[in-house]
Amino acid sequence: MTVAETRIHDAALRIFAERGVTQLTVSELAEEAGVARGTVYNKLGSTDALFEEVAAQLADEMHRRVVSSFAGIDDPAHRLANGIRLYVRRAHEEPVWGRFIARYAFSDNSLRAMWVGPPASDLRRGQEEKRYHIDPDQLQAALGMIAGSTLSAMLLVVEGHKTWRASGADAAELVLRALGVAPEEARTIANLELPPLPKLA
Repeated sequence: MTVAETRIHDAALRIFAERGVTQLTVSELAEEAGVARGTVYNKLGSTDALFEEVAAQLADEMHRRVVSSFAGIDDPAHRLANGIRLYVRRAHEEPVWGRFIARYAFSDNSLRAMWVGPPASDLRRGQEEKRYHIDPDQLQAALGMIAGSTLSAMLLVVEGHKTWRASGADAAELVLRALGVAPEEARTIANLELPPLPKLA
């Protein structure tokens, strides 16, 4: 992605997160990005599909970064707790990103995809290995609970109600306990040192 394209995508992210606008004009986007309208036309052609493009990019990027952070961690509960806390920490470090995810995570197909794939596979493995005490037909409901808890924790952070450490640890602990992990172990796992979120090449 070129510098101009990055500026345009970043500007679109800010507009969508802060104003809740899914349809925007080229002039509005160019002004926010600090580029000429012609640059927007040359790089995008149209703004019609920009929201989905931004959402898909964010979902894929965060998904791959979280999975990369799991290197050397095999326990499904540890992976789950870290995944929740990484989302919450990033919402603190990048509030615009956090607001965008929290605002559209349940209404956009690209963002809903963040809660399937490896998260679902880890949850299924934890259930099969008796790490979690849930029935197979409860897996979808458990994924919804995980997503809702993570997004709520992110909102508490971006709205200034809790620190990312406290909000992330609380969400991770309560989710693990709901899945059947013993309370003391859930608290320990939820407060382990959190690895950095790897950068993508």
